[in-house]
Amino acid sequence: QVQLVESGGGSVQAGGSLRLSCAAFGYIPSNYCMAWFRQAPGKEREGVARIYIGGDFTYYADSVKGRFTISQDNAKNTLYLQMNSLKPEDTAMYYCAAGVSYGGDLCGYNYWGQGTQVTVSS
Repeated sequence: QVQLVESGGGSVQAGGSLRLSCAAFGYIPSNYCMAWFRQAPGKEREGVARIYIGGDFTYYADSVKGRFTISQDNAKNTLYLQMNSLKPEDTAMYYCAAGVSYGGDLCGYNYWGQGTQVTVSS
């Protein structure tokens, strides 16, 4: 069993930065992937960034590419999302997720955090 706990959300003006953290409690195998998702009111959940525990391969949604950076500290069992040049459209609840990598772009996320709110004002 894995428990994920996000932190670091808050309110920031456009152009500002925030760093989200996701602390993982429990063993996460090397064949897992971890990711950040977000969901704004009235919109579908969107995958933001993904990283593979066994390597450094990362994926970013086009909407955040060049502005967001996903990283992991395996010693601390923590996933990060550094968000720079924030825009009002980045406002959403951000969720951390973990699950088995099936190869390619396929990850089966079966562990989710409770979310942390990010609000960007213009």
